[in-house]
Parts: sequence; C-alpha cells; structure tokens
Amino acid sequence: MNAVVAAVAVMLVLSLLRIHVVVALIIGALTGGLIGGMSLEATIEAFNSGLGGGATVALSYATLGAFAVAIGKSGLAHALADRALALIGRQDSGDASGVASKGVRFLIIGLLLAVAMSSQNILPIHIAFIPLIVPPLLYVMAKLNLDRRLVACVLTFGLITPYMFLPIGFGGIYLNEILLANVSDNGIVTDGLNVMSAMALPALGMLVGLLVAVFFTYRSGRTYDLSRIEQTERVDTQYNSWTLFMALVAIAAAFVVQLWLGSMILGALTGFVLFNLSGVVRWKESDDLFTEGMKMLAMIGFIMIAANGFAEVMRETGQIATLVQGSVEAIGDNKALAAFLMLVVGLLITMGIGSSFSTIPIIAALYVPLALELGFSPLAIVALVGTAGALGDAGSPASDSTLGPTAGLNVDGQHNHIWDTVVPTFLHYNLPLLVFGWLAAMVL
Repeated sequence: MNAVVAAVAVMLVLSLLRIHVVVALIIGALTGGLIGGMSLEATIEAFNSGLGGGATVALSYATLGAFAVAIGKSGLAHALADRALALIGRQDSGDASGVASKGVRFLIIGLLLAVAMSSQNILPIHIAFIPLIVPPLLYVMAKLNLDRRLVACVLTFGLITPYMFLPIGFGGIYLNEILLANVSDNGIVTDGLNVMSAMALPALGMLVGLLVAVFFTYRSGRTYDLSRIEQTERVDTQYNSWTLFMALVAIAAAFVVQLWLGSMILGALTGFVLFNLSGVVRWKESDDLFTEGMKMLAMIGFIMIAANGFAEVMRETGQIATLVQGSVEAIGDNKALAAFLMLVVGLLITMGIGSSFSTIPIIAALYVPLALELGFSPLAIVALVGTAGALGDAGSPASDSTLGPTAGLNVDGQHNHIWDTVVPTFLHYNLPLLVFGWLAAMVL
C-alpha cells in the first residue's frame, strides 16, 4: 500500500474517532514512514526536522490569541452584541424566528464572507482576522441560533475561492506564480491563457457548496450554551467610548503592521501593546491576559507544528511521486478516468500536506505531460492541475483554511475542529470541486 495513502487514511480515521488531531498526525506520520520503508529512527528524525516549519504560524496564533483576549477586555464583544440584539428587537428573548433576526443572521454571514474574501486579495492578511472578529460575534450568533458549522463553511469558502479564481493577492501567487509557472515549465505555452476562465467552473463548484450549506444543510440553526460564551467574553467588563475607540485603533494598527512587515506576530503584539499603553489593559494584569490568550489558541499552533512534521515524513518516503506515477499508469488512454484520478490524488496529497500551494509543483511534473498525451487542451490542463491542487485545502485537519475558522469559533469550547469544521467543509467543498473540476477538464 502506498505510504502516503496509508498515512492520510490513518490520520483521518483517528481524527474522526475523536483522537486528538496532534496524536492522529503523529501516528499517521509514523505509519507512513514505516510503510514507506523508513526505519523508526529515520521517521522520527524526518518528523522532528519538519516541526520547525510550523513554529512561526504557531507563535502567530499564540500572539493573536493574546490580542483577541485583550479585545474582549475592551468590551468590543458586548458592544457588538448589544448593537446586534437591538437590531433584532429581542434583547431579552431567545426567540430567533422573527424577520429581523433572520436579517441580522444574513448580515453576519455576509459580513464574515466579505471579510474572509477580502483577506485573500484586497487586504491580504489571510487568517489573521478570524481570532479578532469572530469571538466577539459568538454571543450574537448563539442568540440567533446560528449554526457555527455554517460559519465555518462561510469562512473556508472566503479563504479558498478567491485564491483559486481571482489572480490578485494570494490568488496572484497561486494562479500566476505557481500554477501557470509550473504548467509552463512542463511544456505548455501559457501566453494568452485566461486562468480565470480555466478556474471558473471549479469556483462555481465552491459556490454551489456554499449555497447548499447556507440555504439547506444548516438553515435550521443550532443551540449553544450562552453561559460558556459569557464566561469567555467577560460579562463583568464595562466598556465606554474610549475602550471601544482603542479597540478599533489596536485592530487597525495590528493589520497595518502585518501588511507593512509581513508578520502576524508583530502585528498582534503591536495591538496588545496599544491596549497596555492606553490603559484598557492594566499593566498588572497584562501578563495573565497574555498567558490566557496563548492558551486559548495553543491547540491550533500545535496542530500546525505537527502537520509540518507529518508533511516532511511524507516527502522523505519518496512515495508522493510514486502515488502520482501509479495513478498515471492506471489511466491508460481514458480521459474521463484520467481527470478523475488526477483530482483524487491531488485531494489525498493536499489533505496530508495541508497546503494547496505546495501540491502544485509535486503533481504538475507528471500531470502536464500525461494530459497533453491524452489530448486535453491547455485550458483544461490548467483547470485540472489548479483544481487538483486546491482539492483538500477544505476538509484537511492540518490546513489553515480549517484551523483558522476553528480558532475563532472554538474559544468557548463549543466547536469541534473535526466534526464541526473539517467534516462540513469537506462535504460541502471537496465533493463539488471533484465534480466541477472534472467537468472543467472535460469541456474546456
């Protein structure tokens, strides 16, 4: 059995059985290394060497957690909740069936979708906004019975679809610098190719998944424990115009510093220091608040670290290329089967590595010559490789496109990473992507 398939399967099965994702990643990596012919010592060494790759992201999450707790201390969470509840007109009622509450529900969904999409191109801060914007909205979401699984799907759509369709910001990197560059390096003239036309059908698949989640799967809502949210949001916090103003200034400063220096860590620290200097967070309690915030998002950081170790073991086995080559040999001259298998292999690789951007160079070297031989058009090949790379970003336990939403939605412990983020995003996005990516390869 291919080591990559075995490792990903073990990791996913253990995660679905509610074994902690970090443990599942470690056991999956050991399984893949041993099946791939590596010794136990070599597997551990490869895993350890890969851990450093996730350290920056882990520290970024830790500092963002501290910043998020400081925002909660400012009272911004309750200001937002009070304003939204006033719009609903049911300040003291748990009834969320009225027209006004439905309007606020769609307003929140639209706001989060717009911010998530903007984070990929207009304001390329990626997942940094989630721990800052989502936790303050949890109380209102609970009053509206808004299902957090739907919110996870909305955020993941906004984090993925822009980069796989719009050649701006992160999309410019994925579509132009990675996808078109690798396709060109392997024998296709890309001059004059419209990458948006190639990825339009796969992006439509993402949109179909989002619409199904919003209007069908999660439309009935879900009940959450308000007391747990109130404990997280510090209901005893008093806010005024000064604390709210400083919260907005700190958030803006954090984003500006991140864009300027390219560091989520320094951006979050800037915001936290501003809270200290302004007096919103007292110096004597800043240490405890910072520690509390780091604990809040520590799990996400450790998952990212373990995921990098897992990916390094997969690369060291040398069986990623074997997996791709094996699919090539099984295809023959069947174009329909070729398109399907290429997409499935891309799904497996990305779910294991957790990065669409890292998958393209791996698969393009073999996929492009094969697709040319089978008679796929250049536009179809771009769509095929681009979709194969994006597949698995949603629905991977180790992807920042799923870890980011969980970081914001689980601050009160009422949102499970696997069953409330990973499984819903896998079903709503990877399955439509398979269908629409296959259609794109066949009709373009």
